[in-house]
Amino acid sequence: MLTASSALAHHSFAMFDQSKSVTLHGTVKDFRWNNPHVFIQLLVKTEGGSEEEWSIEMTSPEHLARVGWKPGTLKPGDKVTLVIHPMRDGFKGGQYLSGTGPDGPLIGSPASKGEGR
Repeated sequence: MLTASSALAHHSFAMFDQSKSVTLHGTVKDFRWNNPHVFIQLLVKTEGGSEEEWSIEMTSPEHLARVGWKPGTLKPGDKVTLVIHPMRDGFKGGQYLSGTGPDGPLIGSPASKGEGR
């Protein structure tokens, strides 16, 4: 029972505000294809012209691979627009919902209709 509880807690998305979505326009700094979750490190320009680094959490590599993602789907320097559920604590991060990359809607995003790079 204790093992099941900790496994469930690990995969909890309670840290993200599911009632809000934020659209980020930025440049991919890194696309980390790691277990247990894939991350997109995104550089986003502020209104003042400086850059903020956002850490966007995705699902597992296994799940993403099933819908067509691969380690090279995003590359450093790619300009993207991502829609996320932001962190509840205000940290510059969130849970990936959908996105548009240099070639259009990203694989697995609602607008991609199963297509992608």
